[in-house]
Amino acid sequence: MRTKPGACRLARSRRHRTEPGSLMVLSQAGEAAAVPAGTDKELEAPPGLEDDAGTGQPCLHPAAPGMEAVGAEECRVCGCCSGSPWPRCCGAPGTKKKAACPGLGLFYTLLSAFLFSVASLFLKKIEDVHSVEVSAFRCIFQMAFVLPGLIYYKTGFLGPKGKRIFLFFRGLLGSSAMILLYYAFQVMPLADATVITFSSPVFTSLLAWIFLKEKYSIWDLLFTLFTITGVVLIARPPFLFGSNVTGIEGSYADHLKGTIAAIASTVSSASTFVILRKVGKSVHYFLSIWYYAVIGLIGCVIALFVMNEWRLPYCGKDRVFLILIGLLGLGGQIFLTKALQIEKAGPVAIMKTMDVVFAFILQILFLNHLPTWWTVGGALCVVASSSGTAIRKWRQSSKKAKQNEI
Repeated sequence: MRTKPGACRLARSRRHRTEPGSLMVLSQAGEAAAVPAGTDKELEAPPGLEDDAGTGQPCLHPAAPGMEAVGAEECRVCGCCSGSPWPRCCGAPGTKKKAACPGLGLFYTLLSAFLFSVASLFLKKIEDVHSVEVSAFRCIFQMAFVLPGLIYYKTGFLGPKGKRIFLFFRGLLGSSAMILLYYAFQVMPLADATVITFSSPVFTSLLAWIFLKEKYSIWDLLFTLFTITGVVLIARPPFLFGSNVTGIEGSYADHLKGTIAAIASTVSSASTFVILRKVGKSVHYFLSIWYYAVIGLIGCVIALFVMNEWRLPYCGKDRVFLILIGLLGLGGQIFLTKALQIEKAGPVAIMKTMDVVFAFILQILFLNHLPTWWTVGGALCVVASSSGTAIRKWRQSSKKAKQNEI
């Protein structure tokens, strides 16, 4: 058979998946977005098109076996712009490469942090709805978003046989982190719960050292001690601060329960990051979220029936809040993913600390609750340790990338 003049088949590039050693950026509710460590380029040329990438010259795309090219024009593909047909590519004469908007990735991160914080505020505003039921609605939104992606990419619903046990625990721990975090938001101040969740990168380094044998330096130990100090300042246990603890919501028993739930949520989130590193790029990102949503929904339904807490909200305002929590959480995850596609993970992780700032602002403006100086001090300790961990990982990955180029 003959090819038509000028015909050309372009291979689609595959979506990159999480690799061991990648930098994790925390999202609320036990979710994580990941990019490979040392990613300094915005885009990578797809497999098979890398030979002449960046030279400004088109690379020739060979005809398929058994196909004659008699009478056909030369089929040329540009490798420097991910397979765009010549001459509509960045290396063609007279064409200009589209410049990326500077700071767009950080803006997406800022928008993601704002959406997550507003979703947390709506959670505080909901009345007579248990945190487990709110988590169930969140899982339903996640499933509705992920299902079309699974069908489009043809990943299946179970994943590779050797990875299913890791996917199961990723879903179990991730959904547990979400439920515990939502409970913490309901029983303790918004800013306190948000600050504690930001200790997750520190716990991730510790668990990666234990289970993945990754390096754990003196700096990691220092950041861990800073994080523990910050959590103690927020929890303010009676044996250190006395029995008269001020600046909390409700009783101290509820505050202590919320603190324990937030810490457990943080450890569960860190565990999911370690599992994602262990699984690597063999499992599609959509499949990981699918397990998270399905197992979370099943667990929430079972827990609601056992506790006899399943009921639709009586107030129409609460129903609107439930829908908005699902939409805002989904929007925050989308913008965080887009940020990681065009920006390095280090700056994104640092910008994510705006979650804490938004939590303080929203708590003061809409909940009429002024944070204490103990909370502010604890927030500074946790944010400093989390930012230090992110900066250190970012510098290590950048240095490793430069060594690989040499």
